[in-house]
Amino acid sequence: MCGITGFIQWHKDLTIQSELLADMTRTLSHRGPDAAGTWISNPCAFGHRRLSVMDPENGAQPMIRKQDDLTYTLVYNGELYNAPELKIELQQRGHVFLTKCDTEVLLASYIEWGPECVDRLNGIFAFAVWDEEKQHVFLARDRLGVKPLFFTEIQDGLIFGSEPKALLKHPEVEPVVHADGLAEIFIIGPARTPGHGVYASIRELRPGHTLIHDRSGTKIRAYWKLESIPHEEDTEQTAQRVRELLQDTLERQLASDVPVCSLLSGGLDSSALSALAVSYYTRTEQGQIDTFSVDYVDNDKHFKAHSFQPGADGPWIKRMAEELSTNHHWIEFDTPEVIEALNYSTEARDLPGMADVDSSLYLFCREIKKRATVAISGEAADEVFGGYPWFHRDEMLNSGTFPWAVAPELRASLLAPEVKEWIKPIEYLNDRYAEAVGEVPKLAGETGKAAQMRTMSYLNITRFMPTLLDRKDRMSMGVGLEVRVPYCDHRLVQYVWNVPWEIKITGGREKGLLRKALEGILPDDVLYRKKSPYPKTHNPAYLHTVKQQALDMLNDPSSPILSLINAKRVREIANSPDASSNLPWFGQLMSGPQLFAYLVQVNHWLKTYHVAIR
Repeated sequence: MCGITGFIQWHKDLTIQSELLADMTRTLSHRGPDAAGTWISNPCAFGHRRLSVMDPENGAQPMIRKQDDLTYTLVYNGELYNAPELKIELQQRGHVFLTKCDTEVLLASYIEWGPECVDRLNGIFAFAVWDEEKQHVFLARDRLGVKPLFFTEIQDGLIFGSEPKALLKHPEVEPVVHADGLAEIFIIGPARTPGHGVYASIRELRPGHTLIHDRSGTKIRAYWKLESIPHEEDTEQTAQRVRELLQDTLERQLASDVPVCSLLSGGLDSSALSALAVSYYTRTEQGQIDTFSVDYVDNDKHFKAHSFQPGADGPWIKRMAEELSTNHHWIEFDTPEVIEALNYSTEARDLPGMADVDSSLYLFCREIKKRATVAISGEAADEVFGGYPWFHRDEMLNSGTFPWAVAPELRASLLAPEVKEWIKPIEYLNDRYAEAVGEVPKLAGETGKAAQMRTMSYLNITRFMPTLLDRKDRMSMGVGLEVRVPYCDHRLVQYVWNVPWEIKITGGREKGLLRKALEGILPDDVLYRKKSPYPKTHNPAYLHTVKQQALDMLNDPSSPILSLINAKRVREIANSPDASSNLPWFGQLMSGPQLFAYLVQVNHWLKTYHVAIR
C-alpha cells in the first residue's frame, strides 16, 4: 500500500516545481514509510510514497515503461489479487516483466488495454497513469472504494492525491468549506456523501469510477455498479457459492512477501476470516498466524449491554484464539491514550471522525505495525449480508432517512441558529437520501418487502460501508499498516446483492446466509453468537474527560467552533442525564460521550487546518 499524489498544469514549466511536488508527496509519508519517489515531465508531475509488500527489492514508483517509443508512467496505491492470471495473459501478448510486483502488471494492463483495463482488475486500488501518446492522465478507483482518491480541478489542470492533505499542500487548493460541507460535517458526518470532499474545491473520485483529464477538460465514467438480476439458486447452492467466493478471495489476499496477521474480535466476521486463514496457512505449511484484538482498561467493569453491543468480546476472543491455536496478541488502551489520540485520528482523516472508535483503531494499528505489515479485517460483512439492527427493525426501515442518521432534529439543534438557517441541515439530509434511493437499481417485478430490503442494502453498501472503509484506511495507513478486507471482493458483493432477503436471513437470524456458509468452519457457539461491533470505551473517565474538554472549548473565546454551534444547547446536554446516555446524537453512531469528543474533533480540525467557512 502506498500514497500517491500529483498535478497536471498544461501551460507551466513543472520542472521548476519539484520542491512543491516533494512537499505534497511528503504529506503522505505515513502511507509509505519505506521509500519515496517523484517524476516530472511537462505537463505532468507524480509523487509516490511506498509501503513495500510485494517484491520489496523492486517495484519502485513512479514506474515508467516505454512501448513503441511512447512513455507510460504510473503511481499506484493498492493490491491486485488477480495479478498472477493477468501476468500470464500479458506475457502471452508479448509483455516482458522485470519485477514480481503487481505494479508492473497494472502498468502493462493499461498499456495493453487502456482505460478498459479496470474491467479486468480484481483488487483494491487507486492509481494514476500519464499516457504520453494520448496526452492525458487516467485516474481509477476500485469498485467498492477501499482505497481513497481525491482530486481538484483548477483553471489550467488537475491536482490529485490519496488524501486531502496532499492537495491542500498545493497553493491553488485552499481549506475552504461551504454550506454543503458544513452539512456533511454536522448532519451527514461522520458518514460522507459519495464524491463529496467536504472542502469546497476537493472532490472524491467515487468508487467504481475512472477519470480522464486532458487539455479539453475532465471526463468521469462509472465502470462498475451493482446490477440487479434474478437469483436462480436455492439456499444450499447459495451458501456453497458464498463459501467458495469467500475462501477464494481470502486466499488471494493472504499473498504477501511480508508478515500477514488477522484482526480477531471473537465475532462471526473476523472469526471466519481467521479460521480460513489458519486453514490456508496449515495447508500451505506457512506456520502459525498472528491474531490481534483490542479492548480498553477496565472495560469489563463498566460494560453495559445494549442493542448494538449485546455482549462483551473478551471471552469470545479467547475462545477463538485457543480454538485456532493462533499466536494471539491482546492490545489494551487506557482512557488517557484514547483521548490523546483523538487529535491524531482527526489529522489522519483530514476531517473529524468517529471519536474514540477512530482514535482506538489508530492506536490499535500502531501496535500491530510493530509486528506485522499486512492485516486481514472483517469490514463490510454487515452491509453485504444484512447484519445491522436497522435491517431488522420496522421503525428504522420505515424512517424515511438513512437509518444511521435518525433523529436529525437532535443533531440540527446543536447548530447556531444562523448556521442552521444557512445550511438547512434537514433539507440537505432529505435531498441526499432521495438521491441515494433514486440510484437503487430496481429488479423488474420486485415489490414490497423484497424491494424495501434491496433499497436498504444499497444504502448500506454505497453510503455506510464507505464510512467504515475510509476509517479503516486512514487509521491503518496513518501508521503504515496495510489492511485487506475480503468481504469487499466485488464478486462476492455483486453475488450476495441479488440473493433474496429470505435466504439472507436463513434460520431466522441476521446474516443467516453467512452463518450457513460457514458451518463446519466455526464452532456453533461462535457461529450463532449475536453481533457485536467494534468496541467503544465504557469507562466513565472517558465521559468525564471529553465532557470537560468540550466545556473548556466552549469557554475559550478563540475556539473556531463557537461561531457554528449552539453553545447553550451543548452546555445543557453536558449538565443533563443525557450526557452519559446512548441517545442517537449522531444517528446510531455516537452516544453522549462520543458527541462531546466529536465536537472537540471538529474544533481541532477547524483550528489545525485553518478552515475558512464561506
